[in-house]
Amino acid sequence: MDGPTILGLLGAALCGIGVYGLIAQRAPLRKLLAFNVIGNGVFLQMGAVARRGADAGLGGDPVPQALVITGIVVAFAATAITVALIVRLHELDGGGTASASLDDAPESVSRP
Repeated sequence: MDGPTILGLLGAALCGIGVYGLIAQRAPLRKLLAFNVIGNGVFLQMGAVARRGADAGLGGDPVPQALVITGIVVAFAATAITVALIVRLHELDGGGTASASLDDAPESVSRP
């Protein structure tokens, strides 16, 4: 087996592990991590596609490489927003240090 084939198979394995984690886990943070594993598998497969073109004697295809770089940035931003939402939901459920009612909230928090 050549390098791009191995990378493609590893990417497919990462996607499979991520789908299993997405289905099997109940905790939101674990679901987020499983979703990121799926994304990393897709990025690895796209990198294998770009590498396969370079191994065929052609120049490396810059389009999949640019898509992977853009996807990494978008995935990082989406992960940061999702972690912030998970933390906020955890605080609202009473699991964190946030108060359970708005009556105990500081003045900077707007009340309905």
